[in-house]
Amino acid sequence: MNITEVRVFPVNEDKLKAYATITFDDCFVVRDLKVINGNSGLFVAMPSKKRRDGSFKDVAHPLNNEFRAVIENAVLDAYEAEIGGGLPAETESSEGASSESVAPSEGEAEESVSNE
Repeated sequence: MNITEVRVFPVNEDKLKAYATITFDDCFVVRDLKVINGNSGLFVAMPSKKRRDGSFKDVAHPLNNEFRAVIENAVLDAYEAEIGGGLPAETESSEGASSESVAPSEGEAEESVSNE
């Protein structure tokens, strides 16, 4: 399974830095991943749903640490490119997405990542 697109939507909040949407093989999309500034740096939280007891449960997530790292690297690379690209954090680009390659991680095949 290859990551074919990553879109990042920066927000101006304390811990929450951005929302992300990731597409796999140009045919499956997962929305509402979150880029969060935690105690030991940025990390990606999977989309989750609040349960009646107040806890949260992931609605989509990778089944192993290797693929979690692939997703996290792709999203964080797209986030860094987005905030470093000269766009204000509150503004989304309405122009076409640019494409760049992400280096393979732990023997994974190279993924193509697009940023909005």
